[in-house]
Amino acid sequence: MELGRAGLAWTAALLLAALGAQAAAAAAGGFDPYRVLGVGRSSSQADIKKAYKRLAREWHPDKNKDPGAEDKFIQISKAYEILSNEEKRANFDRYGEAGESQGHSQHQHRHFHHFHEGFYFDESFFHFPFNSERRDTSDEKYLLHYSHYINEILPDSFKKPYLIKITSDWCFSCIHIEPVWKEVAQELEALGVGIGVVHAGYERRLAQHLGAHSTPSILGLVSGRVTFFHSAVVRDNLRLFVETLLPGNLVEKITDKNYIHFLSNWKRENKPHVLLFDHMPVVPLFYKLTAFAYRHYLAFGYVYVGLRGTEELSRQYNINVYTPTMMIFKEHIDRPADVVQARDMKKQLIDDFLSQNKFLMVARLTSQGLFQELCPVKKSHRQRKHCVLLLTGEGEKYAEAYEAFLTFAVANTKDTLRFVHTYKDRQPELADALLLDEEKYRGRSAVVILERRNNAGKVAYKTLEEAWRGSKEDNFILLDLLDQLRTDPGLLSSETVLADLNDELAPMFLVRWFSSTLDYISAYWDSLFHSNWREMMPLLSLLFSALFILFGTVIVQAFSDSSDTRDSPPSEKEETATKTEKNDTSFSKESNSRVPKKGFVEVTELTDINYNSNLVRLRPGHINVVLILSNSTKTMLLQKFALEVYTFTGSSCLHFSFLSLDKHREWLEYLLEFAQDAAPIPNQYDKHFLERDYTGYVLALNGHKKYFCLFKPHRVGDEGGTLGSCEDYDSSLHTEARGKPSCSPGSRSIKSKLHKLSFWMERLLEGSLQRFYIPSWPALD
Repeated sequence: MELGRAGLAWTAALLLAALGAQAAAAAAGGFDPYRVLGVGRSSSQADIKKAYKRLAREWHPDKNKDPGAEDKFIQISKAYEILSNEEKRANFDRYGEAGESQGHSQHQHRHFHHFHEGFYFDESFFHFPFNSERRDTSDEKYLLHYSHYINEILPDSFKKPYLIKITSDWCFSCIHIEPVWKEVAQELEALGVGIGVVHAGYERRLAQHLGAHSTPSILGLVSGRVTFFHSAVVRDNLRLFVETLLPGNLVEKITDKNYIHFLSNWKRENKPHVLLFDHMPVVPLFYKLTAFAYRHYLAFGYVYVGLRGTEELSRQYNINVYTPTMMIFKEHIDRPADVVQARDMKKQLIDDFLSQNKFLMVARLTSQGLFQELCPVKKSHRQRKHCVLLLTGEGEKYAEAYEAFLTFAVANTKDTLRFVHTYKDRQPELADALLLDEEKYRGRSAVVILERRNNAGKVAYKTLEEAWRGSKEDNFILLDLLDQLRTDPGLLSSETVLADLNDELAPMFLVRWFSSTLDYISAYWDSLFHSNWREMMPLLSLLFSALFILFGTVIVQAFSDSSDTRDSPPSEKEETATKTEKNDTSFSKESNSRVPKKGFVEVTELTDINYNSNLVRLRPGHINVVLILSNSTKTMLLQKFALEVYTFTGSSCLHFSFLSLDKHREWLEYLLEFAQDAAPIPNQYDKHFLERDYTGYVLALNGHKKYFCLFKPHRVGDEGGTLGSCEDYDSSLHTEARGKPSCSPGSRSIKSKLHKLSFWMERLLEGSLQRFYIPSWPALD
């Protein structure tokens, strides 16, 4: 019986294994990179590259207007990503997936282990989540591209925060957090949070720009500043993360004790004030997001109606404690200017409500931006908007005239009119331009009707002949002028050009400097503990170098002082002789370290024959410095290259080679794709990428650690002295490719590409150049 059971178990196991293999084949059949690129399984890397280049040009969305061109282009890029990597290609050929074969075998072994004891297989045995085509497609509408991020998302982050996820294909953890991410993204988007998704495989430049070096990563973007999320991916943590991105002083807690002071600040802040009455003990997230979006126009306060100490406030404004209520107060704090009440405060409802009440009834012109928004430029006769401006002063002396003007504005509010005021002593240039008779209006208020004609400051205006006192006669005169203006735009007969207004509410320089310093320190403090250590290495290196120099100087000074007190000072002759001897010794050491071992520069061509020995299997610590040239520039560039690097040939760790651009352009372009942020190097999206001249580029290749440093050619015309000279080629310096030096303008321009290469070599030996890491060295066909 036992043997029979065991036999049945073995049979069942083999049957399930066959079914699993069929499922894997079916999953793989959904996306076949060979079929997408139209190549066979035995095709070489050169054939795959040619097929990819041809299809990429054919299906590029900018050239192909087919509706499915973008999806086809993404499939082509993904197929090339798999087949260009030998490891992924081998795994796909073996298992039908591009994942790690080791994890696959361990996965099978774990489920088959002791099968005869429990004979248990969970559904994950037949589930292959690596294929991105089988994932949830809800992220597609949130996908970000580099240009879209720079031109739209980054400026929009000053109005609302963004929550961005960095994902990629073949990512276990990305699949694990998808349900939580989908739920939270839908919830936060309804509240006003921007959502974005960056695919690190297709948007590598954007991922590097954001500082994301692993997937999955979640980050927040507020006011152009990126902050990474480092907690467990659960709903409450993500909501709390979004709240921490916002400034802490957006919403003020209001009670019976401080509501009068809060509402009375409208004159100092030049803003309407908003109060939200709700029964929640904490300020709702949607209200904080609203306050962030309208922080430049409105001041926000929150009243917790269930708290003791808010009864008087609720009674005065007749608040229903069971329904959320939002009130806007303008110049009169005893009554709200507008009210909205709803059990479910939707974002659209709040936006409409606040956008209609962004300004006071008679707002004060405190900056040029506010002036342009309140009094827009006339675009057509139907879109005329006139500004009625009260030029007044501060203090009780002008209070009566201002109150009369405010009453007139409330009674005559229209879409085509905007009532504003300003203080003459704070905007003297505006007052001087509009009030030609200064003595007539000295110590008095004046009313001006104006219309902006263009963005350069040109306005048409008419000033009331008499000073504004707020009497009934003044009201009739102003009302009559406004009625005439509706039928006769030529009533504004005077024209002038206004200078930009002073920004009265701008913070002082010290305050702005202190705020910027705090933001800078907090950003680096966060980076110190959470960011990738490669990003922090320059800062840490600078910090420790400064500390080392400081303490070293102190220690040397301490020892020198103690020795001076013990020893008697030497005579002047002995001191001079000692200094001369030390200088000679140091100079000889320094010069010996830089003296080349040979009288020539040995430069070899990098080909497929010596590629492994000169790069892939290069000994640790050794670097191959490769010059990029073409057949037409070979002789002149090699001569200049030899002159620039001759002083560095004494180092046994440096090797010098050159690479023919005519033969190996594709190999070079593949490497330069990893240095797109360091140099303006086009990728396959650039229609001129095959025409780019890379001659004069120099690559320092570290074969063991798989990174390279890049030297870009010196631009012609940057320094006139370098173009006007033609160095004589030293007869003692010889390269494998010899030629007669040319002093023609063409040769001078070609040689000037390697100008300052020696300084770059100095930084290479110091280790201060930026390094670009690659996953593996591509084949040199």
